Formats: sequence, C-alpha cells, structure tokens
Amino acid sequence: MIRKKPLTKEAALLRMADLCARGEHCSSEIREKLRKLMISVSDANGIIDYLEENRYIDNLRFAKSFARDKVRFSGWGRNKIRMALAVKRISSSDIREALEEINEEDYEEAVSRAARAKARNLDLSDYEDRAKLYRHLASRGFESAVISNAIRDLRAENDD
Repeated sequence: MIRKKPLTKEAALLRMADLCARGEHCSSEIREKLRKLMISVSDANGIIDYLEENRYIDNLRFAKSFARDKVRFSGWGRNKIRMALAVKRISSSDIREALEEINEEDYEEAVSRAARAKARNLDLSDYEDRAKLYRHLASRGFESAVISNAIRDLRAENDD
C-alpha cells in the first residue's frame, strides 16, 4: 500500500474552503473529512473555526437547507429530518428553527405524494392496508396527526 504524504494544515484549509464554497456542509461533516485526511484535532478545530468565522460553514443555514431539500425532494417528515440533523450533531435550537421554516404547502404535498404512491397497491377500506400505509408514512418521519389526516383524505377521495 502506498502511503500518501499527509496534507498540511494550509492545504487542508484550502480544500475544505473549496468544498464548502461548492455546497452546503455542516461542521461535523467537515470534521470527519479532516479526520480522514489525518489532520490533527487541534488543526481541524482551527480550520473549522476559520470556516465558521468566514461563513463557509453555518450549521443553521445547513439545517434549513437540509430540511427544505429533504421535504421537497426526498419526501421526508419532520421526525426523520430531526433525527438526521441530530446525527450530524446540529444543535437542538438550530434543528427547531429549521423545522419551523419548512413550508407547510410543501410538507402537505410531500405527505400526500408519499401516501398516494404507497396507497396505489392498497385497499384503504381494509384496516390492515390502512395500518400498512400508516407504518410506511411513520417510517418516512411524518407525525401521527399528519398521517391520519392524509389517510382520511385519501379515503374520502376513494369514496367519491
């Protein structure tokens, strides 16, 4: 196995600044990348401090972007987004603020889209199939009240 020469602190800083300039990243993601590059903990802390001071990294901005994108493009609910952000070591206040900024219309569209996709293969007059749909939507991170409303709305549409 060929051993590469470790990156200098300055080279690592430039690489991480370039990465952050191209896309939204949180501090824990950058810390993990620096660890894989074998940058010392003290150097990594200095790099992250520099990136935060110069607004390359902003965990709140990351959390808002992450939440918005996961609702729109992945059809995730608030519970799943909350857990994913917690895994990325985003503060609970930043998570709360990001979840509050989710557009309600986008959120309702996401749960409706997920419910319709799953319900195509189900008979919603059957309790077992409604339970399957409920579990599916819960696994996508939607809250109980939102799931119940979505199932009720689908059943009303099917009855018409």
